[in-house]
Amino acid sequence: MEKLTLKKYANRRLYDTEKSAYVTLDDIALAIRNGRQVEIIDAKTSEDVTAFILTQIVLEEARKKNFLFPVPFLHMIIQYGDSFMGEFFEKYFQQVLQTYLSYKTLADNQFLKWLEMGAELSTMSPEAFGNMNQLQALFEKNRKMP
Repeated sequence: MEKLTLKKYANRRLYDTEKSAYVTLDDIALAIRNGRQVEIIDAKTSEDVTAFILTQIVLEEARKKNFLFPVPFLHMIIQYGDSFMGEFFEKYFQQVLQTYLSYKTLADNQFLKWLEMGAELSTMSPEAFGNMNQLQALFEKNRKMP
């Protein structure tokens, strides 16, 4: 998908150049959830304000849920400021989050396979379960071998 370019005007309104219409923060969040990358440019200065607007979206969603990060973590962000925390978020946090999401997807897919296997097993005849018990015994025997 192509990057969605938005313009931010002085009145804080956001303009979708693709649809030729004004959009809300919720509209932008929905586009991102649907896999779009966004770029937001200040209409007057041509400055890239994407990070600022995306931060607004995160904070607005946190306000609705009354939770963003644990309080001790927020204290650390304020205490150590831009230098330490900026480097942490830029270098490590994104990698950790991407790795977590990859493993979560793998685990979810494996769990679905197990559920499908369980559904197939429930339709098997009692004779087939006898064969499954033999197979399980074989696995147990091989697992005990050094």
